[in-house]
Amino acid sequence: MSRATKIVATLGPASSAPDVLERLINAGVDVVRMNFSHGKAEDHIARANLVRELAKKSNRTVGILADLQGPKIRVGRFKDNKVILKTGATFVLDADCVLGDEEQVGIDYKELARDVKSKDVLLLNDGLIVFEVMSVRGNRIECKVLVGGVLSNNKGINRKGGGLTAPPLTSKDMEDIKT
Repeated sequence: MSRATKIVATLGPASSAPDVLERLINAGVDVVRMNFSHGKAEDHIARANLVRELAKKSNRTVGILADLQGPKIRVGRFKDNKVILKTGATFVLDADCVLGDEEQVGIDYKELARDVKSKDVLLLNDGLIVFEVMSVRGNRIECKVLVGGVLSNNKGINRKGGGLTAPPLTSKDMEDIKT
């Protein structure tokens, strides 16, 4: 009997051993997801080949999902490796800033200031920290901290609702697709 709902399992270090993979397949996994943000191409190829081999042995068809990294927009580095942002404070994202502090930090995507406008919501560190854009001047984005917390070096930035002009596929993604 075929199910409309599929079971997807993300493979990682703990689930890549042959015995664990075999148990997952026998338990009914329909698709395995490989996170291309981590690992090397040859590791993903070996893991995919192992999944195919074990699925065939179990007389099952298991799909392989390659989750590409995509573009990453990140804050730069801080003088003290991190800052504690208080809710209600003002904080600046500045493409021209070299080393961050309690008031500002650099960003690695120069176009961000052209992609955002006042009232946009920015999610940092996987959404743990939330900013509202107050104003944009040149490469400086002045923000109000809506949800504070610890912000450390190289954490990601996303705009709520998307709409950034960063290319959807990076050169790394194009190489990963060939894998």
